[in-house]
Amino acid sequence: MSSKYKFVDRHGHYFTTSTIVGWADLFTRDVYRNILLDSIRFCQLNQGLDVHAWVLMTNHLHMICSTKQGKDPGLVLKNLKSFTAVKLIDAIINNETESRREHMLTVFERGGKMLASNVRFQIWQHENHPILLDSTLLYNQKLNYLHSNPVTAGFVNEPWFWKYSSAIDYFTPDKGLLDLTILE
Repeated sequence: MSSKYKFVDRHGHYFTTSTIVGWADLFTRDVYRNILLDSIRFCQLNQGLDVHAWVLMTNHLHMICSTKQGKDPGLVLKNLKSFTAVKLIDAIINNETESRREHMLTVFERGGKMLASNVRFQIWQHENHPILLDSTLLYNQKLNYLHSNPVTAGFVNEPWFWKYSSAIDYFTPDKGLLDLTILE
């Protein structure tokens, strides 16, 4: 079996991508972003998730992450996505001011019909596309890619202007973005 896009090292640092089904722009509203961000915080406090860098775009999340005490990073992300899927669907259904409600529910219901294991809806694509960051060069490439995502998308001019990102944590006024790695 191929190790491409698999969590092969429970102690490793990974670049992950979690994408909304159909690339639907779900995370354009605070209510949905907050569900995801609160759930990430919960996983950090209770499931051993370490988030080293992140960016939340309108339809996907990139992270550089690891887990504590040899916890299975795939299982932690699966739990995160399962929990948030239920909460996000509930929030969409109960958001009477959501102008895109019917469209989004149709997209997520269509996605849910693709797999027999789904109850009705599917919010997240099943893959996380984990890439083991086993060198400083690869770590820094993914760190810069992640933080540059909002600039590439045309949302902001500089990575540290994007509110839903860790780029500001890596920025210094005199040097710009830092190449920072914890691999040694």
